[in-house]
This record gives sequence, structure tokens and C-alpha cells, in this order.
Amino acid sequence: MSRPVLAVPPWLAHALRAQRGPVPWNAVVRGALAAGPLLLGAVLTGRTSVGVVAALGAMFAGINDRPGSRRTSVKRIGVPALAGAGGLLVGTYAGEHAHAVVLTLVLTLLGFLAGSVSAIGPVASGAGTQLLVAAAIGAGMPLPESGWERALAFVAGAGWLLTLRLVLPTPGAVAGDARLEFWLDFRFDGERDAVAKVYDAIAELLVATGTPEATGRRAALTAALDHAQDALAGPRLRRYASSATERRLHAQYAAALPLAEAATALAWAGDEVPGRAAEGPRRLAAAVRANAHTGPLPAPARSAPALRALDDALLQAAEAFDREGDTQENGRLHRRRRTATSLVRFALGSGGREYGMRVALSFGASAAVAQALHHVHWYWLPATAVFLVKPDLGPLASRVLNRAAGTVLGAVVFAAVLPRPEGLIALVAVSGALIPVATRHFAAQTAVVTVLVLALVMVGGEPQASWSRIGETLLACAIVLIVGHLPMPGQRGGGVRARLAKAGDAAYAYLAHVLSESDDRARRWTLRREAYRTLAEAHAAIDLAAAELPALARHTQGTGEVAATLERIVDTTTAYAVHLDDTGHLTPQDTKRLTELLDELTERSKRAGLGRLLPAAEQGTLPGLRAAG
Repeated sequence: MSRPVLAVPPWLAHALRAQRGPVPWNAVVRGALAAGPLLLGAVLTGRTSVGVVAALGAMFAGINDRPGSRRTSVKRIGVPALAGAGGLLVGTYAGEHAHAVVLTLVLTLLGFLAGSVSAIGPVASGAGTQLLVAAAIGAGMPLPESGWERALAFVAGAGWLLTLRLVLPTPGAVAGDARLEFWLDFRFDGERDAVAKVYDAIAELLVATGTPEATGRRAALTAALDHAQDALAGPRLRRYASSATERRLHAQYAAALPLAEAATALAWAGDEVPGRAAEGPRRLAAAVRANAHTGPLPAPARSAPALRALDDALLQAAEAFDREGDTQENGRLHRRRRTATSLVRFALGSGGREYGMRVALSFGASAAVAQALHHVHWYWLPATAVFLVKPDLGPLASRVLNRAAGTVLGAVVFAAVLPRPEGLIALVAVSGALIPVATRHFAAQTAVVTVLVLALVMVGGEPQASWSRIGETLLACAIVLIVGHLPMPGQRGGGVRARLAKAGDAAYAYLAHVLSESDDRARRWTLRREAYRTLAEAHAAIDLAAAELPALARHTQGTGEVAATLERIVDTTTAYAVHLDDTGHLTPQDTKRLTELLDELTERSKRAGLGRLLPAAEQGTLPGLRAAG
């Protein structure tokens, strides 16, 4: 009789999980050249306090310095830095002129605003975090500079690391004959790699078609398309966007969209495809990396609508690659265009309101408790609470465990190796270099940041504070745990429900466009991208909620089944789009299958407490499908 295997609870499994991948040596170099040199220069010129603030700005920029293209780094690093400067400005003047009670109210209101905005996406979340942490530092950290001087120093520190990101090349991004051209136009290495990975993902999906791995490969293709879309969606790196390389990359990304559509349709059908079908996308990926022509591409069989679509898409891609991006229209990127109104609506929706209230309560309560304790470093407590309350860093229990463990480790290491005053700057430089690697796990990131912050505090003239840092972190953990389990107005799991509702809207827009038999394929591919992208965001939110403690996870039970059904609808819509291109009509069996999926979605949505996720389908498209069936 075999012994029962003890399953690790999801919240504990998440706390032990770390990201994998090669060491980002370029980011390590940037981290070493950022906070440490800035601090050294400030000390040598007699402006130590300015250097401390600039080093803090560089530290936060290093946390946001993730793999990707240069253009996306402008937004990923720059927007949070500007928010942090604003937080320093507000926090400084509020701390100087407001009573403790008024200051707590100001910080609480800032918490609600930043928390609501953070629900929009990763960049907004980073901006909200820096806004609140900087506001706490501005209100409590004793510095001689005025608010606007602190804000400028913070932006300068982040701007220095961003400058390094834009200026320093990425050696080894391309090999072979393209190396010289790459060094002449190294700015697009991240974009080139992102587009090439899309073609790799298409090839992998074609290989997995007809096997149980197809579903995972289709999700990987969505992730690759999302990454490439983001990599190409940032600001132009030339004033008139006249770079042939830039136009060509846009054209190569656009050429991948019909290939992805055909590959998804083949995966939906579930029939194995000839091995040579994946060879074309592989050669296209190699051509993107080498910045070269594709050469002859093997033609797949044309025995099914999706195979014919794949063959046609390969021919179109070969033409797009050979045109060298001569016209900007052929390289035009069909990307999401979300208006400010829709972003505001999402921030003020159920997910944004719920998260905003929890951030406000955690930030405000920790600020009040810290001031009541009259601790010299009282701003550490609300700053710690900000990181602990962020759901994009993991489930609540996982965040608390990792934050506590990381702080204890960092404080013990700092106390054990406490260097001489001149060695503190070197410690800051080493910590800055370790941040890009430590971001793979929240506990490791916390440990490195703890060492860096403790070193900055001592450089600024304050006493060593390792042990008080541990106590304040544990207190912040307790506050956030309590607030995280408090009942709030409305329904729990608002973030998951908001993501699912958004995915449902995108799926219906895509379905309606396909069933309208419109000839606007560019619009269809844009809608398809939005449908799969919002589904990926919903899946991520659902997985995160499922890893919470049982008392919280129960509020989103059944949402995974809803997302899975919605995904099957989008997959089916993709297959039918290819079928309509080939035959011009759907069979009664096709309409019956789609109708059954829509009915299943309605039933599962009701069981999960979501109501009708696609209400428009009940009124328009669904009756039409039933009539056609």
C-alpha cells in the first residue's frame, strides 16, 4: 500500500516558485552603473542627500528594468519614475505642513487613487507603487532639500538608468553576417528578438497540433504575440520613423498574424499536420534574427482550409520580408488603441474600486500606526505595506511570507557584513547589480532591496537600523493580512470579474466581426489579438486568485471554467474565420457547435455568479446562429 502524498497548498507552492531563465547580464551591468556611481558622485561633491534620493530613483528604475525592447523601457521605467517624483513632491509638502491626522488622510486618499489606477495594468501598477512609496519617503525621511529638489533628484536617478538602457548595446543579439549591421542599428535588438519568437511559437504550435501539448503551445503563441506587440508599440526611436529596420519589423510582425490564425485553426481541428509545415515559420524566424531574406520556403499541403490558409500566409510573409519594408503601410502595426475613457472606466470599475480601498486602508493604517509609535523611520512601515498589498507580486499569503523572509535575510546579511563608511557605496553598487536577477523571486528581491536601502540610510547619516526594519516589516505584514481579509462593499474577486468581463467583450466583438463576413482582415486580426490578450490577462488573474488562502480563493471559484469556455469560443471563432475565407459559409454542424458553446458559457457564468458574460449574444448573434442551425 503506497503512502499518500502530501500536496503542497497553492499559496505555499507559489511562495516557493521562482522564475527561470538566463542571467540578464546587460541589466546587471546597468544596475552596477546606476545607483552606486550616482551616490559616489554626490558624496564627492558634498550633496550626499541628493545622491541618496537619486539612488532611490535608480533603484526603482532597476526593479522596472525588465527584458524587452528599448522603446517599451521608456514607458515601463519613465512613467513610474514621474509618478514617484510626484509622490515625493506631495509627500514632502504634506509632511512639512500638515498635522499627523491630516497627513494620514492625505496618504489614505493617495492610496485609493494609486490603488485604483494600478488595476489598469503593469505600468500603471508600477506607477502607483512608486507614487505611494515616494510619498511616504517624502513625508518621513529627514532630508534638507525641498520637495521640488527631491523630485528632480529622483527623476534624474531613474533617467540615468533609462539612458543606460537606451544607449548601451546588447552584444550577441545577432550573429553571422548581420553582426555589423546590428552594431550600426542596435536599438532594435529587443524588437527583433520578440518578432522572431512569434514565428518560433507558430512553428512549435504546428509541431504540437494533434497532441495534448497543443493547448499549451497556443497559449505560448499568445504570450509571444503579446510581447512582440508591446515591443513594437512604444515611442518611435527616430523622429520620422524612416528607419528601414523599424518599418521592416512592423511588416514582419503584421505578416505573422495570418500565420498565427491559420496555426490556431489547425490546432483547433486537432489533426496532425505534415512536419514540413513548421519549417516555413522556422525559416522566417531565422530571417528575422539575421535581418536577411527568407529564401525559398517549403509549401505545406493544401488539403484543408487551414492548410491552404497557412500556405497563403507563408507566401504573403515571404513577400513582406522581401519588400524590405519599403512602404510604411505594409509595416503598419495593428495594435490595441485603448482610449483614456476606457482606462478610467476600468480603474473605477469593481476591480479598481476593491483594490483601491484595500491599498488605501493598508497604506493609511500603517502610516497612522507608524506615526503613533514615534519611530524615526516611520515611513518604512507604509512603504512596506504598499509592496505587500500588490496582487501582481503574488497571492497575499505568498507575498507576506516572502516579504518577511526576505527582510530578515537582508537585515541579517547587512548587520553581519556591515562595511566601513566608504564600503557602503560599493554595497549599493553591488545591490543594484543584483536587482535584475533578484526580481525573479519576491523574497530575493526584498533581501537585495533591504540591503540597498539600509546602506543608503547610513550613507545619509542615519544610524544602522537592521533590527527595527525587521520589526516594522512584520507589523506591516500583520496589517496587510488583516486588511486583505476584511469584507468590502460589493462582491469579492472584483479584479477577476473585471478581467473576465473585458475578455467577454473582446470575444464577442471578434465573434460578431467574423460572423458578419467582413472583408476587413486587418480589423479581424486586431480583434483576434485583443480577444486572446484579454483572455491571457483573465487567466493570469484567475490563477493568482486560486493560489490565495481558501478564505479568499473561494470567492472566484468557477471562474477558471468560464475562462476555459470563453477560450474555446475564441478558438472556434478563429477556425470558422479561416473556414469562411475558404468556403464562404458555415455548415449547420458549425453553427450548432458554436451555439452550444455560447449556451455553455451562459450556464457556467451564472454558476460562477457572473451573470451573462456575453449578454449581446443572447439578443443578437445567438438567435441568428440558432436560426442558421
